[in-house]
Amino acid sequence: MISITGAGKEEKALLERVWAQGLSVMKAENSDADLSFVGRDKIRALNRELRGVDRVTDVLSFPTLEKVKLPLRAEAYPTDVDPSTGRVYLGSVVICRARAKEQAAEYGHSYEREVSYLSIHGLLHLLSFDHIEEKDRAVMRKEEEKILSALDIRR
Repeated sequence: MISITGAGKEEKALLERVWAQGLSVMKAENSDADLSFVGRDKIRALNRELRGVDRVTDVLSFPTLEKVKLPLRAEAYPTDVDPSTGRVYLGSVVICRARAKEQAAEYGHSYEREVSYLSIHGLLHLLSFDHIEEKDRAVMRKEEEKILSALDIRR
């Protein structure tokens, strides 16, 4: 389940659907996370303060777990389970809406496609995927496209 702040009604509905598909495909349905939309100044400040990179970026992920093993089983993360829900907290994702709109125009696809992609990209980072090495990038891209294609969200 995803908690979304800073989104309009339609945007929120889209991302809840995208996130649900992502969690289902990744077999991590028993989890919670936060997704927030921020402006250029805020994401630049987060990027500078937390990563030492002084520039605007599109998405940042802040995982709470290390080396997530899928399928996600709550018993593997006993200190990260909300006792009232039995769900594992994965962390948070922050998206810069302005940068997402710019990238949608640059790549020639819709804003909905771009923000859906960024959301799934952030989710995969919360689930311990990365793209530093080329082989890891290929795996991550394959999962991103599998999730988005299942929702008929294409380039």
